[in-house]
Amino acid sequence: MPLLRRKRHLPLRVEDVMSTPPITVDKETPIEQAAKVMDDNRISSVMVVDKDGKLVGIFTDRDLRFAVAEGKVGKGLPIHMLMTENPITISPSDLVIDAMKKMRDADIKHLPVVDGEGKPIGMITMRDIIDVAWLLLEVLAPS
Repeated sequence: MPLLRRKRHLPLRVEDVMSTPPITVDKETPIEQAAKVMDDNRISSVMVVDKDGKLVGIFTDRDLRFAVAEGKVGKGLPIHMLMTENPITISPSDLVIDAMKKMRDADIKHLPVVDGEGKPIGMITMRDIIDVAWLLLEVLAPS
């Protein structure tokens, strides 16, 4: 009788690895101020919210590079003019593997985590996923 190998699942949820608290700016925040928030917090993206605190966009290093290349920086333009609107999101109870699939399929590195009302509660990034993969490989690696 052949040896049966069972598939093992590690039910890591987004809430287990996401970064918190969410770093947000209002959609009227000038680009330069949003870049300062990103620099001060040593992050590569910031979530953009409306007056009710609901996620309306994301502004990433990629968006900032575009703004610089197009001469948009230094003019006090509001972030909503250059952000990515209606970003792909995920819920905290979703599996990390689902976050990975979304990020790979959309070719993105930042995935806002939102509650049932669409308000940001955290962020999961490729860095967070690499950190988890590293930890799992260290645990599984023979000593």
